[in-house]
Amino acid sequence: MIFGKLFTPMLALLLAFIASAPTAESRQQSPAPNAQAAASRPVGTVKGISGNSLTLATDMGAEITVTVQDSTRLIKTAPGQKDLTGATAIKLQDLQVGDRILVRGTPSDDSKSIAAATIIVMKKSDIEQKQAQERADWQKRGVGGLVTAVDPAAGTITISAAALGGSKSVAIHTSKTTIIRRYAPDSVKFDDAKLGTLDQIQPGDQLRARGDRSADGSELAAEEIVSGAFRNIAGTVLSTDAAANTLTVSDLKTKKPVTVKLTSDSQFRKLPPMMAQIIAARMSGAAGNPGAAPAGNAGGNSTAAPAGGASPGARQGGGPGGGRSGGAQDFQQMLNRVPAATLADLQKGDALMIVATQGSGDGPVTAITMLSGVEAILAASPKGSQPMILTPWNLEASGGEAASQ
Repeated sequence: MIFGKLFTPMLALLLAFIASAPTAESRQQSPAPNAQAAASRPVGTVKGISGNSLTLATDMGAEITVTVQDSTRLIKTAPGQKDLTGATAIKLQDLQVGDRILVRGTPSDDSKSIAAATIIVMKKSDIEQKQAQERADWQKRGVGGLVTAVDPAAGTITISAAALGGSKSVAIHTSKTTIIRRYAPDSVKFDDAKLGTLDQIQPGDQLRARGDRSADGSELAAEEIVSGAFRNIAGTVLSTDAAANTLTVSDLKTKKPVTVKLTSDSQFRKLPPMMAQIIAARMSGAAGNPGAAPAGNAGGNSTAAPAGGASPGARQGGGPGGGRSGGAQDFQQMLNRVPAATLADLQKGDALMIVATQGSGDGPVTAITMLSGVEAILAASPKGSQPMILTPWNLEASGGEAASQ
């Protein structure tokens, strides 16, 4: 599944920040107060280019025609820049579909077009490179799991970070500079995560944080946090509808049918029998090992493996880049190597483990991660419980996993 374009929300904020920054360029070209009040600064992605006109798909969902005049200044800046330091002048022919731009200029009366005075550009290729660096940093310096406690006064969140061979309590420390995002209730896209606050995070939520870990891995000073409330479902297939791309599952916990919708962003894998047996054996052995990961709980809110695509590394509990030799292998890394499956692979009665959106009312939920071939795993857990070891999100870029994602 895809939670790509990691930087989409940040780019809009960054470009808006750059646009409002009192740079020398902006001071020299400041329009008169009345013109300034009428000026527009739309932000979005270049959808089309024709002659000296651009079609801009704005972050607000509108389409605007941008007219590039002879006097228009086009400036390229790098993703991550907070001002125009190091920005370079470019030409109209350097623009490509997919580039991110902020436009300064005067809009038409109907706001459907704008005569550009300045266009600030982030190249699509630069964004993709920065996204790759960010994903690698999430893998190297990230940790994730189930929220067990929140202390707003201390700015600390405690999570249970789990992998196949064990679980560990990790204290996530926040500060005034920590970026906190909250997952949208009915979305499977990281792009839809909104800026949030610490008090939105509740025990039982899934959380992923990125920052500097202590030597023993028990603490992390968070630079960025993303959290959300997801629905964990273990059940058996009742029916499938290929035309609607949905399936109906009998939830083992509630004994009720649940309609699950698959999208292009849903990750669906089928475990090979040998892998499922190995996982089941490890989970069965966890019952007698106080340091091992629990097989699940009757409440259905069992601990997830560190979330966030290919996760922080094959080992838990260490500093950046992984822990000491012999640490627990991360399930999501292993899952990413399993071939993708389709609805056509499912038969009535097949067992499934699913992480899905919460949904609304009695409507369908949207699958984020779905795993079949899990009969042995479910049999290894206590009756009515769910060994939810799936990650609720994936930071892979568009076209990566989905292609296989």
